[in-house]
Amino acid sequence: MAQDDKKVKKDFRNIPGLPSSGDDKTGRKGPKFSIYWIYAIIAVVLIAANLFNMSADAVKTNELEFRQQMLAKGDVEKLELIKNKESVRVYIKPESLGKPFYVSKLKRPATGNNSKAGPHFEFTVTDWESFNATQNAFFRDSVANPLGIQKVPEIVTNEGEWYGPVLNTFVTIALFVGLWILLMRKMGGPSGGGGPGGIFNIGKSKATLFEKGTRVNINFGDVAGLDEAKVEVMEIVDFLKNPKKYTALGGKIPKGALLVGPPGTGKTLLAKAMAGEAQVPFFSLSGSDFVEMFVGVGASRVRDLFKQAREKAPCIIFIDEIDAIGRARGRNAIMSNDERENTLNQLLVEMDGFGTDIGIIILAATNRPDVLDTALLRPGRFDRQISIDRPDVKGREAIFKVHLKPIKISQTLDIHKLAEQTPGFAGADIANVCNEAALIAARKNKDAVDMSDFQDAIDRVIGGLEKKNKIILPEEKEIIAYHEAGHAICGWFLEHAYPLLKVTIVPRGTAALGYAQYTPREQYLYNTDQLSDQICMTLGGRAAEEIIFGKISTGASNDLQQITKMAYSMVTVYGMNNKIGNISYYDPTQENTFTKPFSEETGKMIDEEVRNLIAEAYVRTKNLLTEKRREVEILAKELLEKEVLFQSDVETLIGKRPFEDKKILDVQPEVNAELSAPPEKTVVDM
Repeated sequence: MAQDDKKVKKDFRNIPGLPSSGDDKTGRKGPKFSIYWIYAIIAVVLIAANLFNMSADAVKTNELEFRQQMLAKGDVEKLELIKNKESVRVYIKPESLGKPFYVSKLKRPATGNNSKAGPHFEFTVTDWESFNATQNAFFRDSVANPLGIQKVPEIVTNEGEWYGPVLNTFVTIALFVGLWILLMRKMGGPSGGGGPGGIFNIGKSKATLFEKGTRVNINFGDVAGLDEAKVEVMEIVDFLKNPKKYTALGGKIPKGALLVGPPGTGKTLLAKAMAGEAQVPFFSLSGSDFVEMFVGVGASRVRDLFKQAREKAPCIIFIDEIDAIGRARGRNAIMSNDERENTLNQLLVEMDGFGTDIGIIILAATNRPDVLDTALLRPGRFDRQISIDRPDVKGREAIFKVHLKPIKISQTLDIHKLAEQTPGFAGADIANVCNEAALIAARKNKDAVDMSDFQDAIDRVIGGLEKKNKIILPEEKEIIAYHEAGHAICGWFLEHAYPLLKVTIVPRGTAALGYAQYTPREQYLYNTDQLSDQICMTLGGRAAEEIIFGKISTGASNDLQQITKMAYSMVTVYGMNNKIGNISYYDPTQENTFTKPFSEETGKMIDEEVRNLIAEAYVRTKNLLTEKRREVEILAKELLEKEVLFQSDVETLIGKRPFEDKKILDVQPEVNAELSAPPEKTVVDM
């Protein structure tokens, strides 16, 4: 039945008795109207008018009639001698145009000053010398010139051929038409308004249609590390292919699915794979394609998109970065946008309103689900929210295998170790690391990419480009070494601190003079002991400087930012302070943008408790590093010599970590990069 319905839709325009537009009743195709016909008509009219004016400039006469009827009676105002055309044009005085002779010849009413300015008559001359001699004889002969007419003014000139003005007119028209066509194409291009047809189709949808059978080079085999998300998306595709499998049990096809996740995790890639795998029409566009400077265009494009989708149903519509039009309405009156809200309203109606049809599935992607309108997220519009998080170790290993296929790698490369050394990397980050490693190996003229190239690529992605030419004073380098050693020792001997992965004092990027990389555990709940250890580990660099050198430097600015943010979260968000109590001042909706949800007295109390919390952690950190001063000095001296130390190197120097590391999957990298040289008075670090 579904196949027959499709045939009925496709053959609807060919039903006898219903001729389509542009066809007559006999079935013959009529001429198609185009805007270029208007240009052609305007050009013909202008050229014809120009030719008519040229041909109607003067009435033909002869030389004898000119002298006897015009010159002898004193009616000639001036003569125009066209030398190259052997022609004479006669201008009659305005006061003489009312005479019956001129009225009958010119076929114009005798209106005096309203008559044509001339030339009024024109005759041909066979010989200019003979004409001049005859003219001079006429003015001397009293019989031929009884009124004693004096010689009239003569203007001698040369004139172009008849096609000169026509050509000038045609070139001018062609120039304007060309500019108009160019403007229309610019407005109708990829960056213009509304596809073919330019500004006249500005309300048309900009969606790219992938028809059934269209070749798309990406499929689900190219998507790694998103196994759960692939299952959800593949189920939607299977529902469109085999609807009876689900409807037989009473299930309904989902209206839409929202892909939610951080940038670079593969949301758009998953949609591309879906377009490659689906055997149904697939419309793809971004949220910004609905936005235009003209009022009402966004809503018009939404209507046109769903109109096209209904003609192709069953089909899939993918809207990338839907937060461009799906932001919550009325949250901030100052930042409101009526055009965007009208577009969102039309989208809501099309997704689940009175006129909605089945067979159209909306697939959207965003990394800002918190700003989306609640009406857009409710069941019936987006029935499913598919979370796409950063991949774990197994996922990263699978992603590495996908991106390493076109790269010539060394046989000794350990992909599992690479996955362990890139905690928190998304799919886009891993692709960047693989590309950077290949470029680094090519720069070194290697035949294959080995582990050292990947190590350099990871360092470059995390810390930036290595600054080999940056001159660092020996005393500054010593401060950097002890600073990073302080971080490493705190992380080594604090039970709840993240395990150390790597520490280096090689300058990288624009400001970082060194950084320490840790391996965070994958966990969703943190207690006060864990957060306290994290603060102490972050303060380890500054505490080591004070213990070893008796003074502090500007290198801990990034450390201070991290611990301040963490301490305020403990007090104001998580209720981890006895004095403030179990109160959270966090506002996820951000409705109280201009006012604080607490009094000034409470604000002072919060600031005081945060200071006390950080001060206690700093004292605890100093006590730990004082106790482990020998280990700090060993680690710092080794850093000054080797510049880079890994976890295995630290184990060799000071022994294994006293706490057993739990084998839990990691999620996000913790990079502690600081010790920057402040330009002038501004402290900048990573």
